Amino acid sequence: MDAGIIIQVVLLIIGFVFLIKGSDFFVDGASSIASLLKIPTIIVGLTIVALGTSAPEAAVSITSSLTGSNALAVSNVIGSNLFNMLMVIGIAALLSELLMEKSVLEKDLPFLVGITLLWAVFIIIGWDITNIEGIILLLILVAYIFYLVRDAKKSSGSDEVEEPKFTLPKSIIFILVGLAGIIIGGDLVVDSASAIAIALGMSETLVGLTIVAIGTSLPELVTSITALKKGENQLVIGNVIGSNIFNILFVLGASSAISAIPLDSSLLIDVLFMFAVTVLCFIFGKTQDKYDKKEGVILIALFIAYMAFAILRN
Repeated sequence: MDAGIIIQVVLLIIGFVFLIKGSDFFVDGASSIASLLKIPTIIVGLTIVALGTSAPEAAVSITSSLTGSNALAVSNVIGSNLFNMLMVIGIAALLSELLMEKSVLEKDLPFLVGITLLWAVFIIIGWDITNIEGIILLLILVAYIFYLVRDAKKSSGSDEVEEPKFTLPKSIIFILVGLAGIIIGGDLVVDSASAIAIALGMSETLVGLTIVAIGTSLPELVTSITALKKGENQLVIGNVIGSNIFNILFVLGASSAISAIPLDSSLLIDVLFMFAVTVLCFIFGKTQDKYDKKEGVILIALFIAYMAFAILRN
């Protein structure tokens, strides 16, 4: 392998490390400040933590949008959402049966299906995602967060407040260090991934759908496996659905609000596949209120088949 490519691969890995650790620092600092301000734990989980696990995707896509690498910005979201639904849920279902909460099946999953369909409609209308459409996605996100917070306050445990991990000065330092890590990591990942694509004759779309998407989804995978070890199986589903919702509404919304994203018509296949997978996960959950080993195998097999299709298409 060429020495230049090896250097870019090393930089890519370093970028992923910065992204993941930066997200951890940011979430810890933000959660600590929220505790100091007496914000309920459940609201912190629904907003700050969900946003934090989507920070790597946001950093990569927004940086890509600013530098004109639009294909990478969009394919990163598609690949990340597919990895979350197929691999994170699939692997978790193989390790342990995943029970579905009624609220997830009746509210969150249908909402994810709806915004995924809306994204597909935006693409079909003009083969791009305009600034206005980006702003619409961000407004939907604001409404969704408002709904989550209001719904959480109605629950009996909504007044539970977690003990702060750090003092206020230390919390602020953690946030600043986390943001710096996310920004530096995003730059490294975008630059090195683009260099690898050019050197190997790969398209930015393929790199975004595979290498970058999997790398930025590592926080969701690690979080889900950790939740399984603690016996908190339902957190896996919430983590995946929440992350996918934030990826579409925040990551894609912010990227396209900054700079309109023209799309290649071939990406419609990927978006429609993502929509079909989301519907399939809803059907699996609705059928027996859980994901078992058989469904885990199906989901993982679908991801492998999709990766093979994406590589061969390139």
